[in-house]
Amino acid sequence: MAAGAPDPLFALRNNFYLGAYQAAINNSDVPNLSSEEAVERDSLVYRSYIALGSYQLVINEIDSSAATPLQAVKLLASYFASPADKEATISSIKEWLGDPAIGSNPILRLIAGIIFMHEEDYNEALKHTNAGGTMELHALNVQIFLKMYRSDYAEKQLRIMQQIDEDHTLTQLANAWMNIAVGGSKIQEAYLIFQDFSEKYQSTCLVLNGKAVCCMHMGNFDDAETLLLDALNKDAKDSETLANLVVCCLHLGKSASRFLSQLKLSHPDHLLVKRVSSAEDNFERALQTVA
Repeated sequence: MAAGAPDPLFALRNNFYLGAYQAAINNSDVPNLSSEEAVERDSLVYRSYIALGSYQLVINEIDSSAATPLQAVKLLASYFASPADKEATISSIKEWLGDPAIGSNPILRLIAGIIFMHEEDYNEALKHTNAGGTMELHALNVQIFLKMYRSDYAEKQLRIMQQIDEDHTLTQLANAWMNIAVGGSKIQEAYLIFQDFSEKYQSTCLVLNGKAVCCMHMGNFDDAETLLLDALNKDAKDSETLANLVVCCLHLGKSASRFLSQLKLSHPDHLLVKRVSSAEDNFERALQTVA
């Protein structure tokens, strides 16, 4: 693509980054793409389907002749579709990463990073993502370092992103995540980033949750609840919305049991569900020792 030429995939990428997955799918028919751009377009569309939970569609549509990035996306769909077979998926991705012909492919490295991050194997994830190379890889590095409570390393990645393109949607998102992690007066800055997104684009679950988390950090639980109920109207099964509603309701002195039940049903592996189950088990054990 010539320098200064408009980016034909800008709107599609932006929709995907901000969680407007259906809009990304609906507006993916972009004319006159190069073969490389067409592969990127398809990978974003299939990742949007994965985000919407349509794993089988992705597995069925990507055949063995598809390009490496699409094969990697298919592995991501398999990973989420069949938790019982995830070891096979992980072994496939490790095999591909070790293949000199394809191992350095940025989308393959990104998918590997996403899978190992879900496995909470952050060191393994960083082996493949730390070299960066794309804005998405840098943004994933920020997420991984924040999960490791290493905001110092996350900040270095954010600085790299700001040097490449300060106004990029992913740079702004990474900046907001960083501000939330740092806390204090930075929460207001994070809120303004999400507010800017909701004015410029559409208020997706991701953006509404971002604003709600900022409100909760600032002690504005009523405002947070309003934002989260708005998000729930957009997607009744969104795990972050349900988890944040549980926390918000507890702070407001309201019953959170319905949201927690929904979260357990639709996302049994969510961290909040695991923590609650662990607390319940410990409570039961404590009762038995007393009984």
